[in-house]
Amino acid sequence: MAHHHAHPAPASGARRRESRLLFAFALTTLTLIVEAVGGWLSGSLALLADAAHMLVDAGALLFAWLGARFARRPADARRSFGYARLEVLVGYTNALSQFVLVAWIVAEAVMRLGNPQPILSGTMLVVALAGLAVNLFVLFVLSGHDHADVNTAAARLHVLGDLLGSLGAVAAALLIGGFGWLWADPLLSVAVSLLILGNAWRLLRRSAHILLEGTPEGIDAGIVASTLSAEAEGVREAHHVHVWQLAGGYHIATLHVRLHEDADPDRSLASIRAVLHDRFRIEHATVQLDRLDCGDPRCHP
Repeated sequence: MAHHHAHPAPASGARRRESRLLFAFALTTLTLIVEAVGGWLSGSLALLADAAHMLVDAGALLFAWLGARFARRPADARRSFGYARLEVLVGYTNALSQFVLVAWIVAEAVMRLGNPQPILSGTMLVVALAGLAVNLFVLFVLSGHDHADVNTAAARLHVLGDLLGSLGAVAAALLIGGFGWLWADPLLSVAVSLLILGNAWRLLRRSAHILLEGTPEGIDAGIVASTLSAEAEGVREAHHVHVWQLAGGYHIATLHVRLHEDADPDRSLASIRAVLHDRFRIEHATVQLDRLDCGDPRCHP
């Protein structure tokens, strides 16, 4: 059995991602305090909802920073693949937190629709515009990351939710100040929450799929086997193929291979790894060479 010892290595931009996440956490924490005070003074649910988003998001950014930092830890005897999957756990937890937050906002909005509260639209507008500016800046700070990085993707999801919340608060402040429509405040809060819910569901499904060791998107085990048989040097047949992800974008595979009788095992293994890497972005592969039939009923479904 051949084991490809290419365990995850820290990305060159890992430290930069950490710094950006920590900076975004500090800005978000400061802004949530301002919005919470502004929402309390103005009586705006939209501002309070956005502050609640930011409270969750400040924690999300903090955990994202911790996840990125721990993911750089080297492998040890107990965790042979290191801590890379911690970023997926953080992304999964962040997505779940959004569901709880949306439920609270919707419940509060329903109560306010039945019993409108007076709102200071001027104070609400100033605070909402300040929150919008900070959210745009934080989103810019977190831009340009690797889209396979589930951890930073989760942080961006939260910041995007804050951005939408700030936009909703600005719109509600303008409608209340211009037309006296108090219902705009809770209604726009619900609308923003529903938009966030869709993004949270997609992130939840993606993170759960990785945690359940599902086959990465765009990869089919049958196609991997047939491609190896057609393109890898000396390969007669590939079977019992399993492909999954350690973390976002880092693919792992185990498989059995039967070689032609005159094939050189070392050359064939090198060719197999090259095909797996070049065609399917599989970074880590464990290949078992079967001289005869596999003997395992799982090899041939």
